Amino acid sequence: MKYLITGGAGFIGSHYLNYVIDRTNDQYVCIDCLSYAANLDNIYECFKKSNFKFIKENICNEKRIDEIFKEEKFDYVIHFAAETHVDNSIDNYDLFYKSNVLGTKVLLDASVKYKVKRFHHISTDEVYGSLDLNSLEVFKETSKMNPTNNYSKTKAIAESLVIEYFNKYDLDITISRSSNNYGVNQHKEKLIPKIIDNALKNIEIPIYGNGENKRDWLYVLDNCRAIDLIVHKGKKGEIYNICSSEELSNNEVVKLILNKLNKNESLIKYVKDRPNHDQKYTMDASKIKNLGWNPKYRFNKGIEEILNSLN
Repeated sequence: MKYLITGGAGFIGSHYLNYVIDRTNDQYVCIDCLSYAANLDNIYECFKKSNFKFIKENICNEKRIDEIFKEEKFDYVIHFAAETHVDNSIDNYDLFYKSNVLGTKVLLDASVKYKVKRFHHISTDEVYGSLDLNSLEVFKETSKMNPTNNYSKTKAIAESLVIEYFNKYDLDITISRSSNNYGVNQHKEKLIPKIIDNALKNIEIPIYGNGENKRDWLYVLDNCRAIDLIVHKGKKGEIYNICSSEELSNNEVVKLILNKLNKNESLIKYVKDRPNHDQKYTMDASKIKNLGWNPKYRFNKGIEEILNSLN
């Protein structure tokens, strides 16, 4: 089998490639435009493998993507490539729409044209919208999408496109909506690597608002295991929530990390909250668990893995 991995030099995509590359004799082709958030060092070991190929290209380049699909004859497409940083999306909606929506459409068109066996789309819990901190509501895969920022809006539109191609062209699709991923080699614009980097440099750590916003924290390798399970055993046309069911506030996250680094909490600096900052997302992951998946990493262990990698 031959797999296309889009965005494979990014955070989650690179971990997925490193997870699968030695497990089978399948062929893996990575397409990545190498934006600021990508890093070829993350897939350094993959370049040593005979079953790996890298192509530098933007998924929005319709002509070139069509040529690549024609040449490579992919069986599976696993679509990680996306602009993901909410802060950047506030003033760069066009960039996010082009990458997350138009890029997805280019891949879907090629997948239909060249008869891909399955198209798996990586999405986010943010498409559900925000819950109040004291809400007892839990998002299921059937819950209505209600995105509140430019990033999640483009991901919701992309999902709608994927579902449209399933309904209109009978393209075999699956979708995963994961909670906040964290792990080794994550870009420093994200909360956890920013906390660690600033703490090690003894500089202030900016935390939005009062720091009480909550997130479910999912170790990236647990997400990779879940994605791989969905790709091979998930039901055609279905959506799967992926989460650890371990919710922590930003305050709890930063204080736990500072404690592990023996740093003083005086490094925390509360700053003006960003517009439409979602309070929390709580998901029901029973559907993916029924496929045989459970998270292996508790948050404490995941943070220790990151800190150990820095030594």
